[in-house]
Parts: sequence; structure tokens; C-alpha cells
Amino acid sequence: MKLGDISDLSKDDILGALGLTTRPTISQRMVSSIGLFGLGALVGAGVALLLAPSSGEDLREGLGNRIRRVVPEANGLGTDSADSRNRDREARSST
Repeated sequence: MKLGDISDLSKDDILGALGLTTRPTISQRMVSSIGLFGLGALVGAGVALLLAPSSGEDLREGLGNRIRRVVPEANGLGTDSADSRNRDREARSST
């Protein structure tokens, strides 16, 4: 074995010869954790759809009805607050 052979070794080569590995970085651990979380969310959503008591068409129709009912109410909330601000301004300007 020559000195030139040792200088060509990398950190991973030396750790591998000792039966060790490098620790994963924080970003590597975070990516794997986020991936597992996403996979769990997909599996959970699939199980929820399979175990839902209504058909997919009924579920979509119910969600659509809720959205159609909530959107005008949310829009009305914005106009109600704008109307009340206008009334407040008019009241202040008339006094």
C-alpha cells in the first residue's frame, strides 16, 4: 500500500471500511418526514373515501351545495362591513 492510495480515499470509503455511515442532514430528514406525512395524508384520504357512507356523486353534490351557500354569505359579510363603514362616515360628516 502506497501513500498515494490513502490520499485517494474519501470520507465515505473510510467510514464504510469501519462499518459506519454519515448522519443524514437536517434537510434530508425533513424531506423524508414531509414525504411520509404526504403519503399518510393520501392513504388517509383514500380510506376516508372508501369508508364514506355516501356515494362520490352525493359527496360532490353536497360539497358543491355547501360552497354555493357559503360564498354568497362570505361576500355579504364584506358588503355588510363596507355598508356599516359608509353609514359611520355619513353619521360623522353630518354632525
